Amino acid sequence: MFDRMNRLFFFGLVNLAVFNCIVCEVKKNSNADKNACPEESDEAWSFDQCEKHSDKGVKNTQTCMKEMSSILKNGNCGDVVKAIETLEQILTETYINESTTLTADGLVAFVYKLKGPFEGLQIPEDKNKVISEVFGPNKNVSIQLPKELDVKSNSTIVFCMLTWSNQNWVTRENGLYEDIMIGLSVRGKNISNLQEHISYTINLSSGINETQTLSCVFLNYSAMTFSKDGCTTSWEPGQSSVTCSCDHLTYFGVLVVPNTPSPAAQEILTYITMIGCSLSLFALVLTIVLFILNRKAKDDVSVKIHLNLSVALILLNVFFLSSRPAAASSAGLCVYVALSLHYSLLAAFFWMGLEGFHLYLLLVKVFNIYVRRYLLKLCLVGWGVPAVIVSLVVIIDRNSYGLVPLDSINPESTSICYISKNTVKIVTTVGIFSVVFAFNITMLGVTVRRFMSLHKSKEFGQRNCNRAKQDICSLLGIITLLGVTWGLVFFSFGHLTNAALYPFCILNSLQGFFIFLWFVMSMKKSGNSTPKMSSVTRSTNS
Repeated sequence: MFDRMNRLFFFGLVNLAVFNCIVCEVKKNSNADKNACPEESDEAWSFDQCEKHSDKGVKNTQTCMKEMSSILKNGNCGDVVKAIETLEQILTETYINESTTLTADGLVAFVYKLKGPFEGLQIPEDKNKVISEVFGPNKNVSIQLPKELDVKSNSTIVFCMLTWSNQNWVTRENGLYEDIMIGLSVRGKNISNLQEHISYTINLSSGINETQTLSCVFLNYSAMTFSKDGCTTSWEPGQSSVTCSCDHLTYFGVLVVPNTPSPAAQEILTYITMIGCSLSLFALVLTIVLFILNRKAKDDVSVKIHLNLSVALILLNVFFLSSRPAAASSAGLCVYVALSLHYSLLAAFFWMGLEGFHLYLLLVKVFNIYVRRYLLKLCLVGWGVPAVIVSLVVIIDRNSYGLVPLDSINPESTSICYISKNTVKIVTTVGIFSVVFAFNITMLGVTVRRFMSLHKSKEFGQRNCNRAKQDICSLLGIITLLGVTWGLVFFSFGHLTNAALYPFCILNSLQGFFIFLWFVMSMKKSGNSTPKMSSVTRSTNS
């Protein structure tokens, strides 16, 4: 659950000008590619023995398949990619007189010998029994090769299915479905840019939950990463199989990835976010200017707390809006922007929490709420604790900050400068916000109850429309100050993902604008009469 929430928070930042997994906007940087793997091997494997062996017969091929199978199980990511590339080479170069089936532990290959014109091919028509023996039951796969391949008579077509079961690809965020990959190749031909795509269908023996979706990908040998370029996915939730169509031949797989909005929806959310954040930034600066020009506001502790929250949101919007340009700049600048974005996000969370704490003193404790140097202590918490958290992250692992691709499957996608380590994101964003949200939602409930009790008291008599409108406006202002709308991220699961992300991005990117409206209304109200709450709030100050 926390991993899913982390991804949603990231999508929120990118698309809302603040968070997402904190999930919605970089130039590619190979050091930050989360699907890439290390090229160096911790153990020497005998690739050359298979690559350069003069005997291209079936017996030697099976020996090499056993060696490759061992690498697939025990080698690191770089070893595995090299092994798959070598396996493709030795299978296509194997000399056979008849179509042959070759097996090894976790490997099965069908080498087809053509004896006439190629009219297209469907494989394996009767080979699922062999696949079930090697990979277990219900691992049925079907392949459709188009006539456009134009394979010459007496040439060979290779279908290979393998299990990549090792866990040494430690930076991989998206799981390869059941660790299965499918290879297709033709001897002596490099096939790409097909007009009539090849297609492969995999039966799903294990369920895909509502927070996940499937993505057809291929293994890019040179980049050592999965890519979905040239491949399309045909699958809907609830279907028992997934069909992939690609315009080239290589090794393919199906990734289980988070269920995120479509590219069109992401573009809309990005525009909403950028417009909302820019408007909020302008409105928050006006709020600061109005505070400086208003003498009465300087004596109200509540207003000063609102001011600190406004400053935190200004920093958050500034660093968020600059995260994309910084990603295209130097690595050092990107780290600085990522660190500053994390700090300003934490500061915003803490000041939302302090708004809730201040509300607690006013509505719950009420009496004996004098606190020596109250505002100074709040500032130490609101600005100091985030600084301590960020400093600890830098001390423990400076590489926690850097480029973060928005689409971890596509390394060429846009990125931003933010936290690159999942554990840091989960603990310092999702974890902290969850605590703040739980406290503030409790204080909102207390506030609503207080308003309801006042309506029933004799002091106000019968309900009237004006009083109700004022109370509704007050509650909306409190909801904005407490950051309650950020809690919509908890509803961004499964079928509710898009439905929750739109109000999430709209409301939170405009939070600064709503605070500006709240401040203007408060100034107008204080101009007409002295707020009853002001005398109480001042009692907390030294």
